Amino acid sequence: MSDLDYAALDRGRHVNYHAYDPTLRRAVDRVLDGDDHAAATERLRAFGEHAGHTIADHADYVDDHGPELRTYGDHGDVVNDVRYPAELHEEARLAYESGMVADVFDAPDGREDPLPFTHHFAMGYLLSMSDAGLYCPVSMTAGVALVLDKYGDGDALDRFLAETTSRDYDALSEGAMFLTEEQGGSDVGATETVADPTDEPGVYELTGEKWFCSNIDAQATLALARTPDAPEGTKGLSLFVVPHEHENGELNDQLYRRLKDKLGTISVPTGEVELTGATGLLVGEESRGFKMMTDMLNLERLANASASCGIIARARLEATVQAANREAFGNPIEEYPLMRQDLVDMAVDHEAATAFTFAAAATFDRRENAADDGEREDAYRLMRALVPIAKYRTGRMAVDTASYAMEILGGNGYVNDFVTNRLLRDAQVLPIWEGTSNILSLDLLRALDREDAHEPLLERIQSHLDTATHDALADATAVVEAEYAELGGALAHLGTLDGEAAQLKAKDLADYVFDVYTASLLCEMAQRDLEDGDGRLALVARRFVDTHLDAASGRGITDDDRFSLEHFDAVVKHATVDPERVTPAAPADD
Repeated sequence: MSDLDYAALDRGRHVNYHAYDPTLRRAVDRVLDGDDHAAATERLRAFGEHAGHTIADHADYVDDHGPELRTYGDHGDVVNDVRYPAELHEEARLAYESGMVADVFDAPDGREDPLPFTHHFAMGYLLSMSDAGLYCPVSMTAGVALVLDKYGDGDALDRFLAETTSRDYDALSEGAMFLTEEQGGSDVGATETVADPTDEPGVYELTGEKWFCSNIDAQATLALARTPDAPEGTKGLSLFVVPHEHENGELNDQLYRRLKDKLGTISVPTGEVELTGATGLLVGEESRGFKMMTDMLNLERLANASASCGIIARARLEATVQAANREAFGNPIEEYPLMRQDLVDMAVDHEAATAFTFAAAATFDRRENAADDGEREDAYRLMRALVPIAKYRTGRMAVDTASYAMEILGGNGYVNDFVTNRLLRDAQVLPIWEGTSNILSLDLLRALDREDAHEPLLERIQSHLDTATHDALADATAVVEAEYAELGGALAHLGTLDGEAAQLKAKDLADYVFDVYTASLLCEMAQRDLEDGDGRLALVARRFVDTHLDAASGRGITDDDRFSLEHFDAVVKHATVDPERVTPAAPADD
């Protein structure tokens, strides 16, 4: 008997997304425990109801009636006014007042400590099932709060920290991060914006242009600029909070030139900003801005990966509901072998992306909550390897999954009346935001070279494999063990290459690390489930290994693989599986 009845749904909405997503629950269960898990579960369940109903409905309307910019008033005065539909305000109120940002900085009622950042990413996953665009400003608000909490000093910055972590939507200041300049793009060191000091300590005037500014009218925007006589490159950049308006209500000296006419993520206004002597409040020390900004960048990359997983989850839900209800040639299309195979592999990709992302999120939490410098450094080194890979691979997977979900819905999926149209448009920005695939792959090389990130990475893979001892996992772990050895050899060989040759292999390496690490992680998670009496995830691990690591002869055509037919209900519909069914029979005694 299947645990989830997709045929009972009309579309992938008007259900509690947390209750309907065992994949997310399992990933959170693995990395949170005790009081953290209990508190997070209660709040995730409550927000899952909002995400699956009100936000899911409003997001479709907002996609057609997004924010509008009025740069100038009737008399030619600069007003920089972004007008939002009421439905988007209601979405944002539900997100912020559910504690998506506040809970990880201030303890919710009934707790002494804030929740881990993993909770924020899980909330963002649920929000992204309905509106990935809105998660952009929410995550940036969390990112600004993180930077101010760690590096901010003084009454003005303390005020912005309090406002970005407010539980009251009407008292909230949203955050943003303006990095991109037209001449620089991913080359942040090419920033041309300058910051001139004023007579007031810590207050500067910023002049320059920012080219791709999401959440353009945020009250607490972090921007990078170069102070006089600062060196070139990222080492000469300082970090500033640039408010939308001053405490007295007067606009800051900047011009919002236009909003971008984007393919998707309509719910977040993205535009061009011209800084014309805008007031900026220095965060931390001069010329250390990029280093501080990387804390926010790592958070944003994990938020991007969480959003990707949320879109994968929603696309998968829509596709599975369609396959359970749509009949062709007298039968629901889910009964046909090719569709079963596609839905199985979509489910396996969902499990893989989510497991890897929340493993990376756990390393982010360990770094932020480390008890000493040694623990902090160990977590940081692993995080430096996992975070860029998580962002890179899940972004591509979100595009592919949304595209195929659209195909399963057929012509309906292609038109704007059905959500797969928006899911694909929203997903397409995820490989671009916070670093493209090439930039992320090169970042992995830097982590290996500068932080020796391969050491904790390989240790963690081995730890996963050492845990996966159940007989049902024996075949899968044998393949992963062999690939683990090959990965170690590949990493060693990479160290012998010159810079250009190594760069040519960067993306292949990121893919290889993802596949081996995820395979070992799924085996470890399957071990836990097997011990609890469920073999479903052992099937998922086996399928991931077979499709990503175990090269099939004859392109798999000659192997008579019937996995998708035999295990469809288990993998796609989350049916519980007796471990005995997935454990190979012991050889008979002669």
